[in-house]
Amino acid sequence: MRVPPFELEVFFGRYEFSTPYLLAQSDCEAVSIDALLQLEADPEAARRDFLNTSLGYGENNGRPDLRRAVADLYSGMSQENVVLFTGAQEGIFACMNTLLEPGDHVVCMFPAYQSLYEVARSMGCRVDMWHLRQTQQGWQADMDELAALVRPDTKVIVLNTPHNPTGFTLNSEQTGALCALARKCGAWIFCDEVYRGLGWNAQTQAPGQSAAAGQGTAAHAPWIADAYEKGISLGVLSKAYGLPGLRVGWLACRDAAVMEGIARYKNYLSICGATPSEALALVALRHGPALLKKNRQIIAENLKTADAFFARQANLFVYNRPMAGPIGFPRIRIGEPASGFCERLAHEAGVLLLPGSVYGINEPYFRMGFGRKSFAAHLARFEKWLATQGLA
Repeated sequence: MRVPPFELEVFFGRYEFSTPYLLAQSDCEAVSIDALLQLEADPEAARRDFLNTSLGYGENNGRPDLRRAVADLYSGMSQENVVLFTGAQEGIFACMNTLLEPGDHVVCMFPAYQSLYEVARSMGCRVDMWHLRQTQQGWQADMDELAALVRPDTKVIVLNTPHNPTGFTLNSEQTGALCALARKCGAWIFCDEVYRGLGWNAQTQAPGQSAAAGQGTAAHAPWIADAYEKGISLGVLSKAYGLPGLRVGWLACRDAAVMEGIARYKNYLSICGATPSEALALVALRHGPALLKKNRQIIAENLKTADAFFARQANLFVYNRPMAGPIGFPRIRIGEPASGFCERLAHEAGVLLLPGSVYGINEPYFRMGFGRKSFAAHLARFEKWLATQGLA
């Protein structure tokens, strides 16, 4: 298999660790190992237990008690329905290579994290894109467009909800319609749900931006692995939990035979996870509600700041306030390509935004992240630079 450059990672490789004022990040506020262990009832005992973690090999499918903890996030799942991976990327790669053969038909939500469609395309699959659309209510998905793309021989429908980069999310009614559509042709649904747990963003709209329809039920939309018998859920501790340094992700599916096949494919990849990471991941899931609550509060405060900024700069940007999760996908109004705008901003002000071009979007969009405590200070730096350009 030959895969093209991963454009998002290439861009971040150039700028992420050399640009001091980050506004593009897709993860939430991280914590230290010490802060994580402090959440335990007896932090000193927790620290001793962690320091005594064996540095030997772990189990191929993941530590059993951690797999059970992940399974408990779902309804009616057992540890046999869960396989752990090194981050989310490995899970995507293993799953697509297990489910698909050259020539299979795949439908993928677009724009998307590149590997969600590129792995299948590089295998020789036929991939059709289900495009999210810019509307007066922000980014939206048209279920009729999806229905027109799905064929009797469609093998996999690939989704991401809450969505990277737009902040769109499917509600429970749309999820039900999606499952019915997949069931009709027997397709698998692979759903990247790494932002699940961050809920719906509070509805304080920017001027002229109305609330999206159906938001009252969206918070209760189930994991796809719970909603559909051929649903495969991708999760990770990196995004909603703010623990990307652990590199712990997972797949969950009711079909234990498929999960066994995916686990066998993992033998050609990482083989097993890092035992210190899995030990800390178990602590994190014990305190998952607290970690998610912290990050929801950070997002809520940052969105208030963003609401005011985009109201002031309405002549420069279309806000596209995210429906859920920690990222959004605003549009630039000033007639400059997003790639040039973001590169100029990085070089001249040290502020990092992610251009939509890394997602294959030619129109002038950029990704902005709302999940970190530094957001307000970095946004102020951005606004100051706009003023120096005679734009603000």
